[in-house]
Amino acid sequence: MTSPFYRLAKPLLFRLDAERAHGLGKAALRAAAALPSVNRRMEAAHRVDDPRLAQDLLGHRFPAPVGLAAGFDKDGEVVAALPALGFGFVEIGTVTPRPQAGNPKPRLFRHPREEALQNRLGFNNGGAEVLARRLDALPPAVRRRLPLGVNLGKNKDTPRDLALEDYRYLVETFGPRADYLVINVSSPNTPGLRDMQDESFLRPLLASAREITDTPVLVKLAPDMEPARAVDLAASTVEAGAAGIIATNTTTEHSLVAQPVPGGGGLSGAVLREASFALFSALAEELFGRCLLVSVGGIDSAAEAYRRIRAGASLVQLYTPLVFHGPRLVGDIHRGLLELLERDGFADLGAAVGADRQDRIAP
Repeated sequence: MTSPFYRLAKPLLFRLDAERAHGLGKAALRAAAALPSVNRRMEAAHRVDDPRLAQDLLGHRFPAPVGLAAGFDKDGEVVAALPALGFGFVEIGTVTPRPQAGNPKPRLFRHPREEALQNRLGFNNGGAEVLARRLDALPPAVRRRLPLGVNLGKNKDTPRDLALEDYRYLVETFGPRADYLVINVSSPNTPGLRDMQDESFLRPLLASAREITDTPVLVKLAPDMEPARAVDLAASTVEAGAAGIIATNTTTEHSLVAQPVPGGGGLSGAVLREASFALFSALAEELFGRCLLVSVGGIDSAAEAYRRIRAGASLVQLYTPLVFHGPRLVGDIHRGLLELLERDGFADLGAAVGADRQDRIAP
């Protein structure tokens, strides 16, 4: 349910360029984080603290299963405000070794009828040094409450034969600062990046990462891969040391919206729901029980989150639905999940993970 405040604010925000509105939203979150009384009211409205939602994963306690997907807070500017939105964990980035302006503006577009975003941002971010300084300055209380992932990408002008060094540098920089790392080779907005969704690149990278850090490393895959190819690649990366798979990134199937903006970019949101679920299901068929599985793409309700969880996802992520439904969404999903767990007789969320899988070992 959209909050009354967001129902009033949304038409005004939608009159603005999407990227400018995004910046205003982050500014509001920074202001809220600086005002303890406002922050407490936000937490009361959005956060659901219930032990039935908590899980121990990747060596950390995740207080709830819905996390913020990468792309919302590329430079770690609003991490301190995010617990008040009800998230159980947060993934920041994508960060590149050097600062990067990204693609020319305009580069972020709404498709309101389909509740989708089309982005061709191109890993715009302030670079690894800026993000590292921000993470070092985070209050310890925030870090204790909120498992933090960092999404890693190469610079646009780094050729493939040097891309491994970009990722190695990022693993060295953020391994000590993150609770998990994500290798992003699935964004459609960096030329040639998706070509690195292959064993010849990922296996040496994961082997190198394991030498550098004990921090778990996950791999994020694109929804546009053939399922059999995605399953083979995911299995290979897990064999090489990946702690988990995140499925999926944005899609380049622009026919999913009635009026795609010329110039490319990836689509996210409701239009991605079924393609994301289909690929995730194929991956879970092979990998459930072997690694952590995280599902993202079109998750905008408790029912959809629950479908992914029963299919094998221990965690889910969202970003685009916040644009269309507002900040109350995360708390509503968590409250809805508790109702669904109770309805189906599960003692806690962990008992529901993979419940629809035929190969699931009953607890």
